[in-house]
Amino acid sequence: MTPPLTPFWDRNPIILEPATPASALVIWLHGLGADGEDFVTVANSLGLRDVRHILPHAPHRPITVNQGMIMRAWYDIALEGTRWIPSDRDLLDSVAAVDQLIAQQATGLRADKIFLAGFSQGGAVALAAATRHTPHIGGVLALSTYLPLPDQLPPPNTSELPIFMAHGREDPVIEYSRAEHSREILEAAGYPVSWHEYPMPHSVCPEEIRDMAHWLRQQLNH
Repeated sequence: MTPPLTPFWDRNPIILEPATPASALVIWLHGLGADGEDFVTVANSLGLRDVRHILPHAPHRPITVNQGMIMRAWYDIALEGTRWIPSDRDLLDSVAAVDQLIAQQATGLRADKIFLAGFSQGGAVALAAATRHTPHIGGVLALSTYLPLPDQLPPPNTSELPIFMAHGREDPVIEYSRAEHSREILEAAGYPVSWHEYPMPHSVCPEEIRDMAHWLRQQLNH
Protein backbone atom coordinates (compact mmCIF):
# COMPACT_ATOMS: atom_id res chain seq x y z
CA MET A 1 0.00 0.00 0.00
CA THR A 2 1.41 3.38 -1.01
CA PRO A 3 1.05 5.77 1.94
CA PRO A 4 -0.40 9.23 1.33
CA LEU A 5 2.04 12.11 1.10
CA THR A 6 2.22 14.34 4.17
CA PRO A 7 4.08 17.54 5.04
CA PHE A 8 6.98 15.28 6.15
CA TRP A 9 7.09 12.94 3.16
CA ASP A 10 7.53 14.80 -0.15
CA ARG A 11 7.87 11.62 -2.22
CA ASN A 12 6.39 8.16 -1.93
CA PRO A 13 8.75 5.43 -0.71
CA ILE A 14 10.17 2.69 -2.89
CA ILE A 15 8.31 -0.56 -2.20
CA LEU A 16 9.85 -3.93 -3.09
CA GLU A 17 7.12 -6.55 -2.94
CA PRO A 18 7.93 -10.27 -2.68
CA ALA A 19 6.58 -12.75 -5.21
CA THR A 20 4.26 -14.20 -2.55
CA PRO A 21 2.22 -12.38 0.12
CA ALA A 22 4.53 -10.65 2.58
CA SER A 23 4.93 -12.24 6.00
CA ALA A 24 7.48 -9.68 7.23
CA LEU A 25 8.53 -6.08 6.62
CA VAL A 26 11.88 -4.26 6.60
CA ILE A 27 11.97 -0.45 6.45
CA TRP A 28 15.33 0.97 5.30
CA LEU A 29 16.46 4.48 6.32
CA HIS A 30 19.26 5.92 4.18
CA GLY A 31 22.10 8.19 5.21
CA LEU A 32 22.65 11.94 4.88
CA GLY A 33 22.37 13.25 1.32
CA ALA A 34 21.22 9.94 -0.15
CA ASP A 35 17.67 8.71 -0.83
CA GLY A 36 15.67 5.50 -0.78
CA GLU A 37 17.44 4.20 -3.89
CA ASP A 38 20.64 3.86 -1.88
CA PHE A 39 19.73 0.51 -0.33
CA VAL A 40 17.64 -1.09 -3.08
CA THR A 41 20.55 -3.30 -4.17
CA VAL A 42 21.30 -4.31 -0.57
CA ALA A 43 17.66 -5.18 0.12
CA ASN A 44 17.47 -7.28 -3.03
CA SER A 45 20.80 -8.95 -2.23
CA LEU A 46 19.53 -10.39 1.06
CA GLY A 47 17.51 -13.04 -0.75
CA LEU A 48 14.70 -13.02 1.81
CA ARG A 49 11.49 -14.59 0.53
CA ASP A 50 8.10 -13.28 1.65
CA VAL A 51 9.62 -10.01 2.91
CA ARG A 52 8.40 -6.58 1.81
CA HIS A 53 11.08 -3.88 1.76
CA ILE A 54 10.10 -0.22 2.17
CA LEU A 55 12.70 2.43 1.32
CA PRO A 56 11.45 5.94 2.18
CA HIS A 57 13.12 9.23 1.26
CA ALA A 58 14.03 11.68 4.02
CA PRO A 59 12.76 15.24 3.48
CA HIS A 60 14.93 17.98 2.02
CA ARG A 61 16.36 20.34 4.64
CA PRO A 62 19.33 22.73 5.00
CA ILE A 63 22.27 21.15 6.81
CA THR A 64 24.17 23.60 8.98
CA VAL A 65 27.44 21.63 9.03
CA ASN A 66 27.38 21.64 5.20
CA GLN A 67 27.10 25.45 4.94
CA GLY A 68 23.32 25.28 4.80
CA MET A 69 23.26 23.11 1.67
CA ILE A 70 19.81 21.60 1.12
CA MET A 71 19.77 17.81 0.89
CA ARG A 72 17.75 14.84 2.03
CA ALA A 73 18.34 14.34 5.72
CA TRP A 74 16.55 12.91 8.73
CA TYR A 75 17.84 15.75 10.91
CA ASP A 76 20.03 18.85 10.79
CA ILE A 77 23.58 18.76 12.16
CA ALA A 78 25.44 21.80 13.52
CA LEU A 79 29.09 22.07 14.48
CA GLU A 80 30.38 23.11 17.91
CA GLY A 81 34.16 23.21 17.65
CA THR A 82 34.96 19.79 16.26
CA ARG A 83 31.81 18.22 17.76
CA TRP A 84 28.76 17.47 15.62
CA ILE A 85 25.48 18.51 17.24
CA PRO A 86 22.38 16.79 15.80
CA SER A 87 18.97 18.45 16.05
CA ASP A 88 17.03 16.39 18.58
CA ARG A 89 13.74 17.95 17.47
CA ASP A 90 14.33 16.96 13.83
CA LEU A 91 15.34 13.48 14.90
CA LEU A 92 12.21 12.95 16.99
CA ASP A 93 10.06 14.31 14.14
CA SER A 94 11.62 11.65 11.92
CA VAL A 95 10.95 8.98 14.57
CA ALA A 96 7.27 9.99 14.61
CA ALA A 97 7.10 9.84 10.80
CA VAL A 98 8.68 6.38 10.80
CA ASP A 99 6.16 5.24 13.42
CA GLN A 100 3.34 6.38 11.11
CA LEU A 101 4.95 4.55 8.20
CA ILE A 102 5.10 1.36 10.26
CA ALA A 103 1.41 1.69 11.13
CA GLN A 104 0.51 2.19 7.45
CA GLN A 105 2.61 -0.68 6.13
CA ALA A 106 2.28 -3.29 8.86
CA THR A 107 -1.40 -4.16 8.46
CA GLY A 108 -1.85 -7.85 9.13
CA LEU A 109 1.72 -8.35 10.39
CA ARG A 110 2.71 -9.15 13.96
CA ALA A 111 5.06 -6.66 15.59
CA ASP A 112 7.84 -9.27 15.72
CA LYS A 113 7.79 -9.50 11.91
CA ILE A 114 8.59 -5.80 11.47
CA PHE A 115 12.20 -4.60 11.25
CA LEU A 116 13.90 -1.24 10.94
CA ALA A 117 17.27 -0.86 9.23
CA GLY A 118 19.29 2.30 8.87
CA PHE A 119 22.68 3.57 7.78
CA SER A 120 24.49 6.47 9.49
CA GLN A 121 21.81 9.17 10.12
CA GLY A 122 19.16 6.62 9.16
CA GLY A 123 20.62 4.16 11.66
CA ALA A 124 20.37 6.72 14.46
CA VAL A 125 16.68 7.26 13.63
CA ALA A 126 16.13 3.49 13.37
CA LEU A 127 17.62 2.93 16.84
CA ALA A 128 15.62 5.78 18.36
CA ALA A 129 12.38 4.60 16.74
CA ALA A 130 12.82 0.91 17.50
CA THR A 131 13.67 1.39 21.18
CA ARG A 132 10.61 3.62 21.61
CA HIS A 133 8.10 1.55 19.64
CA THR A 134 5.42 -0.31 21.63
CA PRO A 135 5.19 -3.25 21.38
CA HIS A 136 8.78 -3.95 20.45
CA ILE A 137 9.25 -4.76 16.78
CA GLY A 138 11.18 -7.79 15.52
CA GLY A 139 14.54 -6.07 15.51
CA VAL A 140 16.70 -3.25 14.22
CA LEU A 141 19.79 -3.18 12.01
CA ALA A 142 22.02 -0.22 12.92
CA LEU A 143 24.73 0.23 10.28
CA SER A 144 27.71 2.59 10.65
CA THR A 145 25.83 4.65 13.22
CA TYR A 146 25.46 5.60 16.87
CA LEU A 147 22.79 5.73 19.56
CA PRO A 148 21.18 9.20 19.74
CA LEU A 149 19.72 10.62 22.95
CA PRO A 150 21.43 7.99 25.14
CA ASP A 151 20.19 9.68 28.32
CA GLN A 152 16.60 9.14 27.11
CA LEU A 153 16.99 5.47 26.17
CA PRO A 154 13.87 3.57 27.28
CA PRO A 155 14.60 0.27 29.06
CA PRO A 156 13.56 -2.86 27.15
CA ASN A 157 10.20 -4.20 28.27
CA THR A 158 9.29 -7.85 28.78
CA SER A 159 9.78 -8.55 25.06
CA GLU A 160 13.34 -8.15 23.81
CA LEU A 161 14.40 -5.96 20.90
CA PRO A 162 17.23 -7.75 19.02
CA ILE A 163 19.79 -5.29 17.63
CA PHE A 164 22.28 -5.94 14.82
CA MET A 165 25.06 -3.34 14.98
CA ALA A 166 27.76 -3.15 12.31
CA HIS A 167 30.62 -0.69 11.93
CA GLY A 168 33.79 -0.17 9.95
CA ARG A 169 37.01 -0.03 11.95
CA GLU A 170 38.27 2.65 9.52
CA ASP A 171 35.14 4.84 9.58
CA PRO A 172 36.20 8.54 9.38
CA VAL A 173 32.62 9.91 9.64
CA ILE A 174 31.25 8.18 12.74
CA GLU A 175 34.22 6.97 14.69
CA TYR A 176 34.43 3.29 15.61
CA SER A 177 34.80 4.23 19.29
CA ARG A 178 31.50 6.12 19.22
CA ALA A 179 29.65 3.11 17.84
CA GLU A 180 31.33 0.86 20.38
CA HIS A 181 30.27 3.19 23.20
CA SER A 182 26.69 3.10 21.85
CA ARG A 183 26.78 -0.68 21.97
CA GLU A 184 27.94 -0.58 25.59
CA ILE A 185 25.07 1.74 26.54
CA LEU A 186 22.50 -0.51 24.85
CA GLU A 187 23.89 -3.65 26.48
CA ALA A 188 24.05 -2.01 29.90
CA ALA A 189 20.36 -1.11 29.53
CA GLY A 190 19.51 -4.75 28.78
CA TYR A 191 19.22 -4.78 25.00
CA PRO A 192 20.62 -7.86 23.21
CA VAL A 193 23.18 -6.59 20.68
CA SER A 194 24.79 -8.67 17.94
CA TRP A 195 28.00 -6.74 17.20
CA HIS A 196 29.84 -6.92 13.86
CA GLU A 197 32.91 -5.00 12.70
CA TYR A 198 34.62 -4.92 9.32
CA PRO A 199 37.83 -3.50 7.78
CA MET A 200 35.97 -0.77 5.89
CA PRO A 201 35.32 3.00 6.01
CA HIS A 202 31.83 4.60 6.21
CA SER A 203 30.19 2.11 3.87
CA VAL A 204 28.65 -1.34 3.47
CA CYS A 205 30.65 -4.42 2.46
CA PRO A 206 29.67 -7.87 1.06
CA GLU A 207 30.51 -9.62 4.34
CA GLU A 208 28.18 -7.28 6.16
CA ILE A 209 25.33 -8.02 3.73
CA ARG A 210 25.91 -11.73 4.26
CA ASP A 211 25.81 -11.29 8.05
CA MET A 212 22.65 -9.14 7.86
CA ALA A 213 20.87 -11.82 5.80
CA HIS A 214 21.88 -14.53 8.27
CA TRP A 215 20.76 -12.46 11.27
CA LEU A 216 17.40 -11.58 9.69
CA ARG A 217 16.73 -15.21 8.83
CA GLN A 218 17.42 -16.15 12.44
CA GLN A 219 14.95 -13.56 13.72
CA LEU A 220 12.29 -14.50 11.14
CA ASN A 221 12.55 -18.19 12.03
CA HIS A 222 11.99 -17.68 15.76
